Amino acid sequence: MRILAIETSCDETGVCLMEASGTFGADFRYTILGEALLSQIALHAPYGGVYPNLAKREHENNLVPVLSECLSQAGALKLGNSGKYDPTLLGREATLAALLTDFLSTHAKPSIDSIAVTTGPGLEPALWVGINFAKALASAWELPLVAVNHMEGHVLIATTTEDSVVAIEFPALSLLVSGGHTELVLSREWGDYTHVGSTRDDAAGEAFDKSARLLGIPYPGGPEISKLAAEARSENLPREIILPRPMLHEKSFDFSFSGLKTAVRREVERLQPLNDIHKKMFAREVEDAIVEVLVNKTARAAEKFGVQTIIVGGGVSANSYLKSEIYARLDSSGTVLFPTPILATDNARMIAFAGYFHAQRNEFANPSLIRAQGGLRIGASTT
Repeated sequence: MRILAIETSCDETGVCLMEASGTFGADFRYTILGEALLSQIALHAPYGGVYPNLAKREHENNLVPVLSECLSQAGALKLGNSGKYDPTLLGREATLAALLTDFLSTHAKPSIDSIAVTTGPGLEPALWVGINFAKALASAWELPLVAVNHMEGHVLIATTTEDSVVAIEFPALSLLVSGGHTELVLSREWGDYTHVGSTRDDAAGEAFDKSARLLGIPYPGGPEISKLAAEARSENLPREIILPRPMLHEKSFDFSFSGLKTAVRREVERLQPLNDIHKKMFAREVEDAIVEVLVNKTARAAEKFGVQTIIVGGGVSANSYLKSEIYARLDSSGTVLFPTPILATDNARMIAFAGYFHAQRNEFANPSLIRAQGGLRIGASTT
């Protein structure tokens, strides 16, 4: 099966064409035929975070060029005419409508069996652009649609090898950590997801970025926090800054990081003006606090539910200190899986995997029922 995947949940415009076979187990094999991604980070940096309407506009501008690049890589971009779509599908995206109309009138339909698209969670204005684009392509090319949960994509991409997937022993526990999400999800088989814990306010990635902003570090601040924290450890700087570990000792597996941000603000105000040493000490303490909570909660949940496999996904999974601490605490009790750093952040490949998983089970969506769901939870209906 060849599946075209579209990802526009936040500030990355991604398209991937994957060919796969098997049932997502020992017989599963895949090949990435084409893959393209455009990031908007530089555009959102002046705002200190993602500006939804700007993200929407950029997705409108980028989707057709990204699709063209993906199909070109796959050798599937051929001259011709691949038909028309229902114009009402892009009634709110005039720029995208014009670009797609021109594309369809000059390029033949590629060899594709289905289209997968992210329907949530994410920024709803951004999600709608991808959804309407997918609907228009499906209309023109007469293809079925798969509605994909973005977080399920993060889970599945962490299990992949070069051409297959790692054999998973269930039950499995997924720690999903990103700018918008921090949650623990228990799986007793693929497609079966039960929430164990989730953030009550700020997510871990959000806490990294907000702390960085208070320290005068530009967006996205997470990677720079990690860099400065590593320098503080290597230089053995004194621990003059102590921050709270929110909900560390509570019995629940929920998270809360808004209090950490408040504590950072108070300490920054106390120590003004900040010098480079202060920033390194802050960075180490922020990272220590967040990682200690994440690792402790994950370890306790893994023990309670008799977990055989730990999966870590989402943008924060690229944090090297989190990875080392997870391995140190949990590697001896089961298999620990992280995505490669390049696949930790949002991308269309993970949507292709989740899309294929549902397509091979004939779990296609009614296009008229697909809608953007900004607060969609993994395991909930995507339509």
